[in-house]
Amino acid sequence: MKAPAGAPLRQLVLKIHSRCDLACDHCYVYEHADRSWEARPKVMAEATAAQTARRLAAYARSHQLESVSVILHGGEPLLAGPTRIRDICTELRTTVGAVTELDLAIHTNGVQLSRRHLDVFKEFDVRVGISLDGDRIANDRHRLDRRGRSSYDRVLSAVRLLRTPEYRHLFGGLLCTVDVENDPLAVHEALTALDPPRIDYLLPHSTWDIPPPRGSSGSPTPYADWLLAIFDRWLEQGRKVPVRTFDSVLSTLRGGSSLTEAMGLAPSDLAVVETDGAFEQADSLKVAFDGAPATGYNVFRHSFDEFVRHPGVQARRLGIQGVSETCRRCPVVQSCGGGLYAHRYSSDRLFDNPSVFCADLRALVDGIAERITERSFFPGIADADELRFAQLERDRELLAHLNERLAGDAEWDEVWRSLLHLDADGRSADHLGRVLAHSHVRASLAHAPVGPEATARVAAVALAAAVHARSSLRLSWVHHADVLHLPTLGTLTLSAPTRVETEVDGASLTVTLPDGERITVKGDAPAPGWRPSIHVDVPGREQLLVDDADPWRHRFQAEVADPLELSALAVFAERLRTAHRILAKQDPEWADGPNAPRADTVTPLVPGAGVRIDTDGTGALGVALDTDPAVVADALPRLGRLTRLADLRRATDLHVPGTRAGSLLTDAVEALARGQRARAESALEELTGPAARDLTDTGVALVEELRVEAGLPRD
Repeated sequence: MKAPAGAPLRQLVLKIHSRCDLACDHCYVYEHADRSWEARPKVMAEATAAQTARRLAAYARSHQLESVSVILHGGEPLLAGPTRIRDICTELRTTVGAVTELDLAIHTNGVQLSRRHLDVFKEFDVRVGISLDGDRIANDRHRLDRRGRSSYDRVLSAVRLLRTPEYRHLFGGLLCTVDVENDPLAVHEALTALDPPRIDYLLPHSTWDIPPPRGSSGSPTPYADWLLAIFDRWLEQGRKVPVRTFDSVLSTLRGGSSLTEAMGLAPSDLAVVETDGAFEQADSLKVAFDGAPATGYNVFRHSFDEFVRHPGVQARRLGIQGVSETCRRCPVVQSCGGGLYAHRYSSDRLFDNPSVFCADLRALVDGIAERITERSFFPGIADADELRFAQLERDRELLAHLNERLAGDAEWDEVWRSLLHLDADGRSADHLGRVLAHSHVRASLAHAPVGPEATARVAAVALAAAVHARSSLRLSWVHHADVLHLPTLGTLTLSAPTRVETEVDGASLTVTLPDGERITVKGDAPAPGWRPSIHVDVPGREQLLVDDADPWRHRFQAEVADPLELSALAVFAERLRTAHRILAKQDPEWADGPNAPRADTVTPLVPGAGVRIDTDGTGALGVALDTDPAVVADALPRLGRLTRLADLRRATDLHVPGTRAGSLLTDAVEALARGQRARAESALEELTGPAARDLTDTGVALVEELRVEAGLPRD
C-alpha cells in the first residue's frame, strides 16, 4: 500500500548528541532492545549537520512546504555545548530557513541548561521542552544521574531560569512519563505549579514481549485510571494548561485531527537523523528489537523522498489500513489510532497487534467521551430561534478563546475592544451576530491559526458589522495578504500586504494606506480596487450571499471557482433563483420546514463539482457553475437535512462522542434525504436497540422525529 497522497514529512528529529548525563531506567534509547547508540559518534559533525540541512531544504522546496519543524534531540542534546548547538542552528536557519518557515525546538532533561544555552536559543528562537516526571518523589523513581543522585533540584532550577521574563517565550512545555505508582494528582499539581505552556503525559515505552508495569491497584486499566484522575482535575481547573493527550482525544472525538503521534490515524510525518547521518524511523521503535528503527539510509547517500518510500516508514503512514484487524473493528480507533506504533510489537506477530495499552486506551477514550457528553434535552431541536442562539453563543465562545490566546498583543487588543463596543449596543450586536453567522467566518474562527491571520480576520468581521450597523469604528493592523475581504460586504484589492488604517463612518468605510492613499467604499458604489459582494433574492426566504472571494471558502472537497466577472455572476445568480422557484412550486411549505437549508452563503464551484455542503458543517453551500437548476432544487432538501444535523451537533450532544450512534444518525438522515427507506429503517432500528444507550435525551428526540418521518411506529 502507498502512503496517503498529500502527506509529506514535516518534522525532523535531529540527534545532535548520542550520550546522556542521566541514567533513567525507563529510557528507550539506552535501557531497551536497541544498542545502535554504542557505535555512533557522540556529537554530530558539522558536515553531517550541513548535509542534513541541505537535504531537508531540498525536500521542503520540492514539496512546497510552508513550514517544517526540527527538534534537537539526543541522548541529551545540551551535552553538545552552546557553541556546537549555535553552529547547528545557524546552518539550519541559513539553509532550511531560506526555503521555508523553520520551527526549531529542543527536547532536554534540563540538567545542563544554562544562560549560555538559553542565549543561543533566544538568538534562534528555539523552543525548549523539558522532561520532568512530577514532584521530587515521582521524578526520582526513575530520573537519577549516573551516580544515583536526584536530578530534581537541577531540573527545577532549569525550569525557573526558563520562566524568567527574558526566556519565558522559549518555554515549550513539560514532558512527563507516567508511572502508575505515583500519585496522579500530586504529579499534575507539581507540573502545573511551574506554569508550563503545555504538558505531555507519555505512556512508558513497552511491547507485548516486555509489557508495562501494571502497578499495585489491581485495576485492569491502571494507566487510564491514572490519566482520568488528572483529566477530572484538569476540567475542574478550567483546562488552564493544555495537555496534549487530552486535547488530542477531545479533538478526534469531535471529528478533528489527532495532535500526537501516540494516538489517532494521521500518517506519520516524522523522520529521525542520528549523529552519524543515518536516517531512522521514530526512535520509540528502539523498544521493539535491536535495529528496529534502522532504514539503511544515510543523508550522504539518500534523500528525504527516498526515506519516505522505505517500507518501514510506509507502514506508519497507512491510516486505518495500517492497524490490526482488532483495531479496525474498534469504535474508538479514530481517537486511539491503534496506539503508538512501537507499542504494538510482539515477536510472533511483529506490529500486527493492538497496542499493549489497548485496554487502557479504550477506557481513556470512553471515559473522556462520557465525561464531556451533555445528556440533557436541548430545546433547539424543535425551536429554530433557540438553535440559532446556541450557534451564536458558540461563535462568541470561539472569540473568547481567541482573546485568551492573543490578549496582550496590541493589534488584537484593539480589535477585541471594538468587538466589546459593538456588542454593547443592541443594534450593533445584532449585525455582529449576522456577520458571525456567515458560514466561512464560523469556519475561520474555529480553525484559523492563532496570530496575525486571526487578528486580521476578526478585524474584518468587526468592520463589516460596524458598516451594517452604521456605527463609528477605527482599527489599524498589519494586513498580511494583498486583499482585504470584509465578510458579507465585499473585497478590497491592495497592491501588497501592508499596514492598513480603517475608519467606519455611517455606511462608508475608508481605508488609508501607508503612502497616504485613501480609499472610501460605500455599498455597491465604485471605488478603486473595490468589489462588492452579490446578494440574490430568492422565493420564500431571505437573500442569499454569493461569496466567490472569501479566503476561507476552500472547504468543499471540490475546487472553488475563481472570482467571477459580473456577467458570470449574473448567470449564476439566476440559476439560484430558478432552483428556488422550482422547489417552491414543488413544495410551497418547504422553506418553513425544519430541514430547509439555513445556508445564507453560496460559493461557486468549478464546472462539474455538483452541489455540496462544506466539510466543516457550518452550512455553507457550494454550487458548480454549470449545475442545472433542477439538480440544485433536488439537492437542497437533502443537504438541508445534513446541515440541520450539523447545526444540532455543533450546539449540543446527540450521542456520546466516538460511538456508533453517531454514524447511525448520519446514515439515517442521509437515507431519508435520498429516499432510501430500507437503509433508514435499518439505522433507526439499531438506534432504538443497543446503540440507544449512547444517545442523549436530545438524540432520542431526534430519533423519534426521524422514525415518524420514516413511517415507523414510535419506540
